[in-house]
Amino acid sequence: MTTPSKALDPDPQFTVGGTGADVADIPSQRPAPRPSSRAPVVAFAVLALVAGAGAVYYFWLKNAPPPSVAAPSAPATTAPPLAQPRPAIQHPIEKTPGAETAEAAPLPRLDDSDAVARSAIATILNNDALTRLLVPDGIVRHIVAAVDALPHKTVATQVLPVRSVSGPFVTTTTAQGTSIAPENAMRYSVYVGAAEAIDTRRLAGFYVRLYPLFQQAYVELGYPSGYFNDRLIGVIDHLLASPEPSPPVYLSQSKVMYEFADSTLEDLSAGQKILVRSGLDNERRIKAKLREIRKALTAEPPPS
Repeated sequence: MTTPSKALDPDPQFTVGGTGADVADIPSQRPAPRPSSRAPVVAFAVLALVAGAGAVYYFWLKNAPPPSVAAPSAPATTAPPLAQPRPAIQHPIEKTPGAETAEAAPLPRLDDSDAVARSAIATILNNDALTRLLVPDGIVRHIVAAVDALPHKTVATQVLPVRSVSGPFVTTTTAQGTSIAPENAMRYSVYVGAAEAIDTRRLAGFYVRLYPLFQQAYVELGYPSGYFNDRLIGVIDHLLASPEPSPPVYLSQSKVMYEFADSTLEDLSAGQKILVRSGLDNERRIKAKLREIRKALTAEPPPS
């Protein structure tokens, strides 16, 4: 018997204001938005970062006003504060393949990048369904915050760059127990397919040109000495390390919500859990795209 399920996790750490933070559904017993899925956010948090970067660069370069020449400022009369030592950078953006040939271009202010980002991402993805999922404002900041949060135990809904995908999380029950239904993976296929269609090398080049915006958003997130490209590569490696359990993936029920019956799966990070829930085929397809992105940004294979 296959049925729409209650939310997968009972743990309060996956709940923000009564709304599931990294899961598909909300129990019908509680007042909440209609059931939805967060699984595509793994691909989109990373892929939208690159796609959005390329798209924003293209539209901004096309419509940017001529740069103004600022008058020289008077020299400062006070000594600048001592800079705090920055951790060693592992993946300098300047070392990204093709970075040496990237054209310098004026960038929009981070606070002014939303309208350009939305129009540009719509053009790059050529998918109205994906475009409608984007948050209305703070797109770059949302992407950076979501990427940073994926290795944690919880991903707050407020930071996600995309809205929920409609449709209930589906389970099936047999004599062996309750497991994630095979048809559950079909809910994500169109979005995973759209991610696969992105031209990774071209968009990685655009990401290099727009990197200052993402670095600024990362610093504002609370990492004054952090380097976002290192964080991005680290998150990709973390997601690539997700286990690939063969179906059926069994669930246990605690009170009104589901969790993984396998404690090793239940102990995964929010990002890794989302990958597992998306289904084995979708997980492998997402990982293949993440490997492409990593190679385009570093020219290095992921750690074995």
